[in-house]
Amino acid sequence: MTEQGRRPLNLNRAEHSGGEKIESAPVRKGTVVDTLVQTLADDIVSGRLPPGTKLDARALAERFGVSRTPIREMFGHLAAMGLVTHRPNRGVMVATLSPAALGDLYEAMAELEAALARLAALRMNSSQRQRLLTLHQDSVHLVRDGTADAYARYNQEFHNLIFEGAQSAQLRQLAEATRTRLAPFRRAQFRLANRVSKSWEEHDAIVQGILAGDADGVARLMRVHVQTVSAMSAEFVAEHQPLTATRGASA
Repeated sequence: MTEQGRRPLNLNRAEHSGGEKIESAPVRKGTVVDTLVQTLADDIVSGRLPPGTKLDARALAERFGVSRTPIREMFGHLAAMGLVTHRPNRGVMVATLSPAALGDLYEAMAELEAALARLAALRMNSSQRQRLLTLHQDSVHLVRDGTADAYARYNQEFHNLIFEGAQSAQLRQLAEATRTRLAPFRRAQFRLANRVSKSWEEHDAIVQGILAGDADGVARLMRVHVQTVSAMSAEFVAEHQPLTATRGASA
């Protein structure tokens, strides 16, 4: 549904029957649930839905023109990301984001992606290397005239090709699960000034290292790349909403 077709979100409406149950299920890529998760996650990370906001399933269903079933499923995914909490008799609330928890996730992501990049440099065949190079070269126009969302889609495909080239199902599974939890923060970084161009330059060094077969060098580059993403994501969140110093809420 287009933005014009959505009804305004009523943040003050009482929760139906004392609160909606959070349901957990695998993210169904390309479905309405996936769209709902991305939209609400971006609203939370950007501060448009501040910590403590009560999320009314009925109002959200009306806003997006869907039943409450996908809304409840969306709540499950947002809870897994640490973006909402469900409290008895209070319903679903936007969580306060913890910089420590966000840092922990990015630390894990940096090590996982470094390992995958190292393996990709060793295991990618010539066709996979060419696909990575072509994708990277074709993305240069996004630095000049693309949108943050367009670059974010390219960025995910770039990392997907490296995950695939590593040929390590277990590492890939762990990395993809961690990336799902970090997805709204990774998208947000591209709204910072000059981040898209810097990201492309970091990717360029990674591509050159993979093409050269420099496994250890690529691992270092990827680790630093994800650490930079962590810092940029934290900067964006700090600019748009308050953070708690405790570990009580997970990002």
